[in-house]
Amino acid sequence: QVQIVESGGGLVQPGGSLRLSCAASGFTFATAIGWFRQPPGKEREGGACISIIASFVSDSLKGRFTISRDNGKNMVYLQMNSLKPEDTAVYYCAADFRRRCPGLSSNDYTYWGQGTQVTVSS
Repeated sequence: QVQIVESGGGLVQPGGSLRLSCAASGFTFATAIGWFRQPPGKEREGGACISIIASFVSDSLKGRFTISRDNGKNMVYLQMNSLKPEDTAVYYCAADFRRRCPGLSSNDYTYWGQGTQVTVSS
């Protein structure tokens, strides 16, 4: 059974850090995992993706956000540093059975978690 569960969200002050976790069960290591976010009142946007071949972070988040993976634990992480109020959003983990990241379009991912709220505020 395929299941995705995000965790690690919360309230953090500007300039702080959070690490989000994505527990992906029912997948093999040959799975592309992406992180997306949806700020309040805005559309969902792609942030990062990792596969067995490569990983990447969107240009707007590069330098502050890092994606990593622990295949042994079926976990994917999003390390977020130097957080800003505009990073406030619900963060989603998504997966698709493919060896390469399909990009950062929501339409390219089949399985989704419920999301975890990240609030950056003083």
